[in-house]
Amino acid sequence: MDTTMIQQTGVLKKLLAFAENSTVPDIQKNAAKAITKAAYDPQNRKLFHEQEVEKCLVALLGSESDGTKIAASQAVSAMCENSGSKDFFNYQGIPQLVQLLKTDNEEVKEAAALALANLTTCNPANANAAAEADGIGPLINLLSSKRDGAIANAATVLTNMATQVALRENIQSQDVTHALIGPLRSANMVVQSKAALTIAAIACDVEARTELRNSGALEPLVELLRSKNKEVRRHASWAVMVCAGDELTAAELCRFGALDNLEEINLSVSRKNKFSEVAYNKLLNYYLPLKYSRTGYLSSGDIISDGFYDYGRINPGTKLPPLKDLCLEEANDLRTVLLVNSKSDVSPPASMDDKSSDIAYGQTVSSTSSLRRTSEEKTRKNSARFGSPTEEKSEPTSGRTTALSKSGTKEKGSRYVAEKMGGKIPKEKLQNFSWQLHISEIKFQLKSIVVPIGQIKEGIFYHRALLFKALADKIGIGCSLVRGDYGRAWNEVRLVNGSQKGVTGGHRPEVYIVDLMFHPGGLMKLKSKEADLYRFL
Repeated sequence: MDTTMIQQTGVLKKLLAFAENSTVPDIQKNAAKAITKAAYDPQNRKLFHEQEVEKCLVALLGSESDGTKIAASQAVSAMCENSGSKDFFNYQGIPQLVQLLKTDNEEVKEAAALALANLTTCNPANANAAAEADGIGPLINLLSSKRDGAIANAATVLTNMATQVALRENIQSQDVTHALIGPLRSANMVVQSKAALTIAAIACDVEARTELRNSGALEPLVELLRSKNKEVRRHASWAVMVCAGDELTAAELCRFGALDNLEEINLSVSRKNKFSEVAYNKLLNYYLPLKYSRTGYLSSGDIISDGFYDYGRINPGTKLPPLKDLCLEEANDLRTVLLVNSKSDVSPPASMDDKSSDIAYGQTVSSTSSLRRTSEEKTRKNSARFGSPTEEKSEPTSGRTTALSKSGTKEKGSRYVAEKMGGKIPKEKLQNFSWQLHISEIKFQLKSIVVPIGQIKEGIFYHRALLFKALADKIGIGCSLVRGDYGRAWNEVRLVNGSQKGVTGGHRPEVYIVDLMFHPGGLMKLKSKEADLYRFL
């Protein structure tokens, strides 16, 4: 029925009269249903608001009839599309709806929760009003309802509330993470989607993410990444992206297979979403061996620590073998895995120019052949000794020197690395440099394909670049590591020309390639002819 018909026939006045004055529950219920149906039209909603239909609906929420309460709640939901009505219910209606969440009738709870979901969407004032009416506890309790609609509606309200810090902290304090496990495991995709969205809303700080780890909510969340439903995957990816805000939670997500699931999503044009790509890259930042193998790049903020290993380039969809498994693999000529693993009493020279120091970065790692002869318990101990990349605590990037004066660069550091790996190699003699034989001898001596970087005395581009990056990270000098083709790899540093110091207006740092092979200590401006000759065959 259109607005003109309602006005001309006086239907609205009759509906209100029935709703307000009748003592027959069915008449009140049907009047509320009629208002709901008519309120789907914007012009009708406007008319209803002008006639203060909201007051009638608030009165019906207090009816003794469950059917009338349900119909009135549904009418409130429909009227929420009108901004004026939405504001009206802030003071009258929301407290009554919260009370309905505490009834025994599950259908009444679902209808009330739907009204609250619509009232609080994009409306912080209403979300705050629902919290002030003590609605958080009943909403969390509703997450264990047997009605999927009730669960989805309650999760939506909690998500809307969580946009405000004070309300989010209140929600977190009432053990919401345990309550969300059931919805995350639900067979209903709408419930799954809404629960994942709630996780994304509440996991904004370390304390909340710690609770998620402890409650066991991360595993079912990661499982949702495999969903066939686009909205579920999108919201689960969003939640994983938020949860990957700290190292411990990121490691736990990886343990449950989040990286594999996200990679599978991103390989499909039809399944990937903007959150899945960001979540994947965010998790990679805590799993540097995989990041380097997959992307061939580590930035100055990616800090190499003990346990890092370079497996080489791997293609999308290919899994990176764990270090403990690689340590048990017999030596062969097909692959060499480079390991970074220092001892606490061995550190790079403070200025990277102490030629008398005999650092062997990782040289003290014992032969991995012994691992094969041990029991499973012994294997676990040795693999722990090598270190799990996802469990290593990355050093903070604060205070790191990411842009240096060109004249003050640690150029002796590059000469130090070169000296440890065979010295200067003239370009014309590069083909005669017998590094392959040297690496093979180390592998067969250790009876393993895993070679500690510090044991290499004759190394080329990618050996030297990895060692330089590891040492630079240890002493706080910002540098990146880039993998090229055919054994090439190089380090990039951002430098400010010393002659430009003190010049008003400032100058942007320029990127230089560090020469570790032909003229150790030399710096080549990125994209210059000499830099290209260094990077490419």
